[in-house]
Amino acid sequence: MPVSAEPILNKDESLTRQSSFLGLKRWQWWLLVALNIFFLLAGQAAAVLLGRFYYDEGGNSKWMATFVQTAAFPILLIPLFLLPSSKEPSTNAPPSFTILASIYIALGVVIAGDNMLYSTGLLYLTATTYSLVCATQLAFNAVFSFYINSQKFTALILNSVVILSLSAALVAISDDSEGSSGVSKGKYAIGFSCTLAASALYSLLLSLMQLSFQKVIKKETFTVVLEMQIYTSIVATCASLVGLFASGEWKTIHGEMDAFSKGRISYVMTLVWTAVAWQVCSVGVVGLIFLVSSLFSNAISTVSLAVVPIASVMVFHDNVNGGKIIAMLMAFWGFASYTYQNYLDDRKAIKAQIGSGDNRIDSSHC
Repeated sequence: MPVSAEPILNKDESLTRQSSFLGLKRWQWWLLVALNIFFLLAGQAAAVLLGRFYYDEGGNSKWMATFVQTAAFPILLIPLFLLPSSKEPSTNAPPSFTILASIYIALGVVIAGDNMLYSTGLLYLTATTYSLVCATQLAFNAVFSFYINSQKFTALILNSVVILSLSAALVAISDDSEGSSGVSKGKYAIGFSCTLAASALYSLLLSLMQLSFQKVIKKETFTVVLEMQIYTSIVATCASLVGLFASGEWKTIHGEMDAFSKGRISYVMTLVWTAVAWQVCSVGVVGLIFLVSSLFSNAISTVSLAVVPIASVMVFHDNVNGGKIIAMLMAFWGFASYTYQNYLDDRKAIKAQIGSGDNRIDSSHC
């Protein structure tokens, strides 16, 4: 990637350009960012809890757990048709169909593989170890964002990355006394390796999506975000179906439904709402990549690693300890640190814009 490439929020004019997203004012842009944060946190928390419920109550199909993570993409057609198209003329030539199709297919296949790795990890690891390993995605993303997106790191951003990672790790450590995973060492190694690989692949995926927005698509409409999510989800869903039938796991679905401890209807509803929750989460992920950056999106995803155990206390009435409470406070601390850095960037962009305007006025009088 060229050194002159402009990553999101890495240069002053970058934030000014994004705050004009769909003609919105800055406070409206921040409101849209907050909405996407809510989508990501709520969607991911609900999806993980339902995924754990699926495995705990008798579900055992890794490909089915992978399939539901993208299967609800038709829901996104509703906002796609309701959102108005941008009226602003584009100064960039639109990418060809071949290039767009190649991007969507490549990202979709990567998403399917990543979802499969996460499903395997969640099957073989406890929520404790799973959260600990998933926390490494921020470290992976820091590397990928630096080399692929030229992401700048300030003291506040580094503080946020460290605090969020420690928060998720603390959640994992505080859960260690609650019991072992109950699986063999071989399966534990598989689960650990798959989760670690999934974290790295997920971080790479976020950076590649941001790079696609910046260098290829080059449009400032939320329609682009939805199209990216829909088309890549179509590819990922098809790939998951191929895996489901090729592996032979489709033959066990009827038996799973009958053996599900909460009943057949509960089995179906668990899968349906898991699919919906993952799509809500995905909208938040892609929206934050487009509005802010891949590192910010991943930071918010890491916040969820601390929030999910707290949510499980309310839903499943799990025991809560001081470690979990401290981890949640640390997560919000890290989030506040990153948000404050974005606020400083916003103020700097405003001053740069005002200074640029003054210079143009002075030159007009010469």
